[in-house]
Amino acid sequence: MTAQTTEETFTFQAEVAQLLDLMAHSLYSNKEIFLRELISNASDAIDRLRFERFSHPELAEDGDDDPRIRVGYDRDAGTITISDNGIGMSRDEVIGDIGTIARSGTAEFLRNLSGDQRGDSALIGQFGVGFYSAFVVAERVVLTTRRAGAAAADGVRWSSDGRGEYTLEAVERPERGTTIVLHLRDGEDELLSGHRLRTIVQRYSDHVSVPIVMPSEDADSAEETTVNQASALWARPKGELTEREYHDFYRHLSNDFTDPLAYVHAKVEGRYEYTLLLYVPSQAPYDLWVPQARRGMRLHVQRIFILEDTGQLMPAYLRFVRGVIDSSDLPLNVSREILQGSRAVEHIRSSAVKRVLRLLKDMAANEPEKYAAFWRNFGAVLKEGIADDYANRGDIAELLRFTTTRSATQEADVSLRDYVGRMKEGQDKIYYLLAPTPAAASASPHLEVFREKGIEVLLLGEAVDNWVVTGLVQEFDGKRLQSVAQGVPDLGDLEDDVEKEAAEKAGTEFAPLLERLKAELDGQAHDVRVTTRLTTSPACIVGDEAITDLALAQRLRGSGLPNRPVLEINPRHPLIERLNRRQDDPRLADWAHVLFNQAVLTSGALVEDPAAFVGRLNDLLVALAADGTP
Repeated sequence: MTAQTTEETFTFQAEVAQLLDLMAHSLYSNKEIFLRELISNASDAIDRLRFERFSHPELAEDGDDDPRIRVGYDRDAGTITISDNGIGMSRDEVIGDIGTIARSGTAEFLRNLSGDQRGDSALIGQFGVGFYSAFVVAERVVLTTRRAGAAAADGVRWSSDGRGEYTLEAVERPERGTTIVLHLRDGEDELLSGHRLRTIVQRYSDHVSVPIVMPSEDADSAEETTVNQASALWARPKGELTEREYHDFYRHLSNDFTDPLAYVHAKVEGRYEYTLLLYVPSQAPYDLWVPQARRGMRLHVQRIFILEDTGQLMPAYLRFVRGVIDSSDLPLNVSREILQGSRAVEHIRSSAVKRVLRLLKDMAANEPEKYAAFWRNFGAVLKEGIADDYANRGDIAELLRFTTTRSATQEADVSLRDYVGRMKEGQDKIYYLLAPTPAAASASPHLEVFREKGIEVLLLGEAVDNWVVTGLVQEFDGKRLQSVAQGVPDLGDLEDDVEKEAAEKAGTEFAPLLERLKAELDGQAHDVRVTTRLTTSPACIVGDEAITDLALAQRLRGSGLPNRPVLEINPRHPLIERLNRRQDDPRLADWAHVLFNQAVLTSGALVEDPAAFVGRLNDLLVALAADGTP
C-alpha cells in the first residue's frame, strides 16, 4: 500500500458525533472510566497479536516479545499517554474502527473466526466503542499506530477534537502497536498525577494479565515500575492458591481489615463460561442497611473490571457477598456499565446464588460456631430471601435460625429442622409468635399455655419476620405454621378432652360477662371471649381469624392496633372470676377498659388515651383500697 504523505480531513458519521457529545456529558457515570477503557483496548490488541501469531508466525519478526501497556503523563503539556505493543491498526482499520460507530476491531475479528479457532480465542475481549470514552476528559485525542507486519512507513496518525471531524496522516513508526495521547480539558488537572493514575489502574485494571507500567516517581530514575498485579487470581487453578492468597485478595477487593468467614472459587464451563470467586465477610459492613449502598460484587469481562453490581448479578438478600464474576461472553451495552438482560446473565446469577447458599449450608452443617457468627451479622438480611427468591425458598428456609421458648439466651440457634425434629407427640403445627422486639416476644402472655404444656414456640422479634412466616407459604416440611396470637388457640391432639370440656363450660358460665364487656368495649374490641391460652395473665389481645397476624397488622398501621382486635380473658384468673361474680359492679366499665388497655400494652402496641387509662386504673385502686372486699 502506498503511504499517504499528506494530512486528510474526514467527517464523522452523524451517529459518531452524537455519541461523542453523549460521551462527554452523560454516557459514563465516572470520568476515570476512560483509563479503564483504553487499557482494556490495549490489552485486547495484545491478545489479538498473540492469537494471530499462531496462524501468522511471521508477525514474530517484529521482535519485542515482552507485551506491556505503558501509562504516562506530562504535567507541563497537560497530556496523558497510553501505549501498547499489540497488533496495532492499518489505515483502513483506523478509518473503519475509529471513524465509524458501532464497529470494533476486536468484534470484527471475532466474527471472522469459526470452529476451533473461536474456542481458542477466550482471552480476547468483546468491547464496542470504548475508545470514544477518551473524550470524557480530553479536548483533543491523537492516536498513532502501526499494524504488526506492516512497514515502518505505514504508520498512521489519527487526530480529533471530537466535534465532527478527524484527520489522518501517514507517519514513520518503527515499532508496532498503538499510542494514544489525551490533551486534557480544563479542570482535569487532578489526573496529571502518578498517584492518581496508579490508583485508577489498580482499581479497574489491577488483574489485567498484561503488565501495566508507569515511569518511576523518582525524577532521577529512568526505570519503569509495574503498577498492576498482572495476574487474575481467580483465573488461576485452585490448587496453585493458598488460603493466605485468597484472604489477601479479599482484603484488597473489599478494603476489609479482617479475613473472610468463607469463600467459594469455581470455574463453570459449558454453554456459558465464567469464573466465580465469592466471599462471605466475617463482619457486616457499615452500609449493610443503606438502600443505595454499593454491592460487593464486581463484574469482569476477560479480567477487565466493568462495574460494581447493582442487583443484576446478586439479589438484595445476598448483598453482603463480596467477590468477582469474570465472564468471557457476557453481553454489555455500549457504555459497558449496564448489563443487557439475557439468558447468560440469568444463568450466572442463578449459579452464583446457588453456590453461596450451598457454601452457607456446608458451613451450618460442619462449622456451627462459624455459622452462628454469620447469622449474628447477616441473618436478618438472609431472611429477606424467603419473600424475594421463590426458586430458592426451600434452601433459604433450611438456613434460618430462631430464638425459641427453649433457648437459654437470646442467641438465634434453632433451625426449623431442629424444631420439627423435637416436636411433641401429637403436635402437627409449628407455633410462632411475632412481637415488636425479641424481649417482648419472650414475655408475651400468649405463650403461657404453651410453656405449661412444654410446647416450643418460635420467638420472632425482627421486622423482617413478618414476611418470613408469610413467605414460607405457612408451611415447612409438611408442617403448617401457626401464630399463637391469631384466632382461637388450636392445640390439636395436645389438648385433652377434660380441657376441652372445661373451656366449653367456661364459655357458658361467662357468657353474660362476655356480653357486658363486649358492649362496654364497642368500637375498640371486635369481640370478647374466654381462652385457654392464658394461665397467669387475666387477658390478652389477639388477631381475628380474618387477618394474617396481630403483630403484622400492628406494624402495617404503625404502633396501633388493627381494626378487628379480639380481647381474650382467662376464666381461671382471680380478677376475671371476681368480675363474673359481681357483674352488677358499677365500675365494670372501668374494669373492661383497664383490662383491654393492659392487654394492648402487653401486645407491644400503644393505648389510644394513656391519660384516661391511668385515671381509670388509679380510681379502681383507690376504690379497692377503700372497699377492702375481694
